[in-house]
Amino acid sequence: MRDQLEDALNNQQFGFGQAQHINQTELPKRFYSSVDVARTDQGFTVTLDGRPVRTPGRKLPVFVPALPIAQAMATEWAAQDKHIDPTTMPMVRLINSAVESGEENIPAFRAEIGKFAANDLLLYRADAPQELVDDQERHWDGALVLLARQFDVAFQPTIGIIHQPQPAATLTKLDAALEGQGLFSLTALVSITGLTGSGLLALALLHKLMTPDEVWTAAHVDEDHQIRLWGEDEEAMERRAKRRVEFDTAIAVVEALRT
Repeated sequence: MRDQLEDALNNQQFGFGQAQHINQTELPKRFYSSVDVARTDQGFTVTLDGRPVRTPGRKLPVFVPALPIAQAMATEWAAQDKHIDPTTMPMVRLINSAVESGEENIPAFRAEIGKFAANDLLLYRADAPQELVDDQERHWDGALVLLARQFDVAFQPTIGIIHQPQPAATLTKLDAALEGQGLFSLTALVSITGLTGSGLLALALLHKLMTPDEVWTAAHVDEDHQIRLWGEDEEAMERRAKRRVEFDTAIAVVEALRT
């Protein structure tokens, strides 16, 4: 179970193995001509030349509960050229991860989000320089206030990195805020949690307390401070852009299932 959870959290093995290690000569060739979306009793699925897609690992059939998710997957399948490059298929990878994890991992996914929330990015503050302190207060205090009001909880932020336990009642109520979320939504929320380093920001997104851009900005306060000091690093910015694609994909899943 833990291995599957880490796969979901790290976005490492949603497609055809570990996508970041596949070079062009190892990519599987495109083996289909047509891509469609079909509605079945189990939900929506993508078909390749009329055959429903399956996950690459356990060869499980892929059915999703919302049409926009299936359409996004179909778009990624249709966009493949001579070879199938999983790095260009974030929705397919995310959904494959959920399907291969299985419903039995729902409690573990909830626990993972709760673990981040209990030791959250937003709760550990810098004491200097003042510019960073001000940025953290501006972007993080508002998020905590919104969450505190929404769920009737209290937080105990701290300065530094020494562990500061949060009230047990707060953690219980935050876990209850995930009640009713299914496998696909929780897989997306685990991805958002890992990408932002914050279970609290994932909950704020789920309950529409913050916009995606507000969450993304809050998650990068420290990084943006370093950029202002030392300038942009091209490789780091490229990695950040790729993470944003994964982030937006996970948000699209949450939004599709919310409606």
